Amino acid sequence: MNTLFRAIYAAFVRLLRRFQASRMRMLAHAPIIGRRPNAFVSHPEPQAIGSFAKGQQMIAGNFQFGGQVIEAPKTSIWEISDDPLVLDALHGCAWIDDMVSTGAAGKRELQGWIFDWIRRYGKGSGPGWRPDLTGQRLIHWISHAIPIMQGQDKTANNAFLRSVARQSLFLSKTWDAAPPGLPRIRALTGMIYAGLVLEGMDRDLRPAVHRLGRECHRRISADGAIASRNPEELLEIFILLNWAARVLKGTGLKPDRRHLNAIDRIAPTLRNARLGDGALCRFHSGGRGSEGRLDQALAESGVRVSETNDTRMGYARMVAGRTTLVMDAAPPAKARASKTAHASTLGFELSSGRLPIICNCGPGKHFGPQWRRASRATACHSTVVLEDTSSSTIWPPGYIGNTFGERLQDIPQNVTSDRAAARNGNWLLASHDGYLKNFGIVHERRIFISPNGRELRGEDTMKCPNKPADRLYKNALRRRGKDALEFSCRFHIHPNIAISLDLGGTAVSLKLKSEEIWVFRQTGGEISVEESVYLDQQRLKPRPCQQIVVRGLTEDGRGHITWALTRAQEGNRYTLAREAEDELAPLV
Repeated sequence: MNTLFRAIYAAFVRLLRRFQASRMRMLAHAPIIGRRPNAFVSHPEPQAIGSFAKGQQMIAGNFQFGGQVIEAPKTSIWEISDDPLVLDALHGCAWIDDMVSTGAAGKRELQGWIFDWIRRYGKGSGPGWRPDLTGQRLIHWISHAIPIMQGQDKTANNAFLRSVARQSLFLSKTWDAAPPGLPRIRALTGMIYAGLVLEGMDRDLRPAVHRLGRECHRRISADGAIASRNPEELLEIFILLNWAARVLKGTGLKPDRRHLNAIDRIAPTLRNARLGDGALCRFHSGGRGSEGRLDQALAESGVRVSETNDTRMGYARMVAGRTTLVMDAAPPAKARASKTAHASTLGFELSSGRLPIICNCGPGKHFGPQWRRASRATACHSTVVLEDTSSSTIWPPGYIGNTFGERLQDIPQNVTSDRAAARNGNWLLASHDGYLKNFGIVHERRIFISPNGRELRGEDTMKCPNKPADRLYKNALRRRGKDALEFSCRFHIHPNIAISLDLGGTAVSLKLKSEEIWVFRQTGGEISVEESVYLDQQRLKPRPCQQIVVRGLTEDGRGHITWALTRAQEGNRYTLAREAEDELAPLV
């Protein structure tokens, strides 16, 4: 009966999606009645600075979108690929920032591609007619309207204005069809831009300002969190809210109070998810963010945020000296929001100064469906894995509400975190019951950091908390035909770090680019150094790296491993420069 119900539900969702797609096409083709703007009433300043190097590569016919590099000289940008990730990046038009950064060199190609889009898709056809993509496209078209229209004849400029008006009208009818959160905020921000700058399009402005405020109130919690718990997604929302507030204030209008309050709430949450290198912690399909993007957004918001040891959006932060640690200390997202969530409970990332040390594998969505699914497993995070099983179950692909994804099931129900201060440092105490249902085991993690940040100590305990759990544990042993369960503490090491086994295999030395040296030791398990990967969205392929693995066994329903990471040598040189992007070298 359950299988039949799911089949009926999936069929219903498919019909609903077809109906929505038909409605989108119909609205995209709708005539512009009474809305034919003749000019821009203002020109907002571009809110982002593009990459000159990427712009030059595009001029040369080398395109990097959706985790791919495509060499297609003398080809329209709209013909280079039909991959969905590439199409989203193309029709969102964020690449315009990169083209504009090249100045006069890229102006002709930029204008040609924009007016080619109008000829191909301007009347409502093609893959770009989705509320979130349309909103993002309008932001970039309007921000760079001057270089797009400069030198064009009246016919071309009128076509550009009509296209912007059509897209704005489309958004006014479809913004609520965008999924809640970042996609919907993109759509509403695009409406605000169009309403501010286009002659005769201001009647949608005040409703859009109100709707954006309402969306902020509904989707951003009191502590500045979003349902997906994706830090990079929260950063993108924060940037859009900053842009919308700035363009409204620039024209003498006041943003909605709920909009401004959301900016105030989000800023400390993002600051809390920041590692020492200025990058975001990489959890729940979120990446590091582009270089300097987080610090720039925090500075432009005008919200003053101090350095704190705090827990926000479920991320517990500890800072001492130059050492920064951020731990995932809350359950993953539930239901629809879980389609991109990771089984990363009690995983952490660590940096020393501006150099990352311990990390997670990162989001795999740009490297294909297999990497996307694999990267969500507990083993791809710096935490404890029991019997090679994730602490949350990743279901097969299916419909979640009316969207397609792979939701998490059997997530930890009880995740706790607390702090304790001692004379010689501070403790972070956390636990989760993600393994309780299947194994009768609860994972407890205690992490200590010294005041100067030179020493990090940890204790990982696997135990049966009560008699019912003990029965579940014994049933698990019988099912598997074992006398004890194996658990492994995994510490994924950043690829820029050199690793070596020392002292007869009882310790691991980590040498950073600054020549700073940290030493890892453990008791209670067996230590090894194994292969791992670092999934960086700025690169074309997964980067090989290594991980420290400490394996232990549960005896009579209990297992215990202690470990320590100590700074043994200070660095004698320091660099803020990122490594060259090796994969892009042939294209530069």
